[in-house]
Amino acid sequence: MRAIRLHAFGPAENLTYAEVEDPRPGPGQVRVAVRAAGVHLLDTALREGMRGPLPELPVLPTVPGREVAGVVEALGDGVPEGWLGRRVVAHLGFAPGGYAELAVTDVDRLHEVPKRLDFAQAVAMIGTGRTAMGIVQFAELGPGSVVVVPAAAGGIGTLLVQFAGNAGATVIGLAGGPEKAARVRANGADLAVDYEDPSWPGKVRAFLGGRSATVVFDGVGGTAAREAVALLGPGGRHIVFGWSGEGLHDGRPYLVEGVSQEVLGPVMLGKAGGPDPVRTLELRALAEAGAGRLVPAVQRFPLAQAAAAHRALETRRTIGKVVLEP
Repeated sequence: MRAIRLHAFGPAENLTYAEVEDPRPGPGQVRVAVRAAGVHLLDTALREGMRGPLPELPVLPTVPGREVAGVVEALGDGVPEGWLGRRVVAHLGFAPGGYAELAVTDVDRLHEVPKRLDFAQAVAMIGTGRTAMGIVQFAELGPGSVVVVPAAAGGIGTLLVQFAGNAGATVIGLAGGPEKAARVRANGADLAVDYEDPSWPGKVRAFLGGRSATVVFDGVGGTAAREAVALLGPGGRHIVFGWSGEGLHDGRPYLVEGVSQEVLGPVMLGKAGGPDPVRTLELRALAEAGAGRLVPAVQRFPLAQAAAAHRALETRRTIGKVVLEP
């Protein structure tokens, strides 16, 4: 099979397209003919040699990638025959191997892809979608909510805008550049603004006409997030789930008097409940997309162009979930 191989930690150019041996499913596993593989910001950190939240770095050489969708084409011992030929999606957990034409995973990780979704959309929901479902648990959104979403053109931001709109909230989406802002507007935001325009906070205040924001979904940190948090009124909620911009200062979100702050991580799983909280969130995400209530944004690259996909993601030149297609 053809796959993306990483022989040494470092820049995106270290990702090479090569012929490698086909993986074989072990007991309780399946082999999937991959039609779409998700690219996550964590993948770029692992490529550089930073393990982030993972217990350890992958052993080199490795095939990166931890999110796949495709068709089951081979079964390991003990796997029911009914899985053969089914359209499936899975998060591989800590195991790499997704940037390839074939991938192996435990049958217990599989979900059937809803009929409405293509493989790239399914990949978006199994990772980015489950994260979005974990985030919105903390928001308590309704018709009286005023929600600000920085990075609203990203994979998670796109879904948060849709979810808040479905709940009846007033939604303000921030994005970098006019093109991204236009996409946020088309995605259903009541107001979409370019945060590269220094006057954007004034435009938001004029739009709100004296109202304050009630929720800020902050996945980026930095100047835009700090200004967004300043729009919150007493009792507002600053929900932090990442800091890809400047980051948190002294490990804490920006402080505003009368505003509650929640920095999310494993706490999302505790709130999700069920015997397997990760799977609980995955099921919710796929159900929302399968019903048409959430539609993920996807930016597709050929598998052979994984290095270009990494560079685009790292420089914020992507819109939505980045997916590789063999």
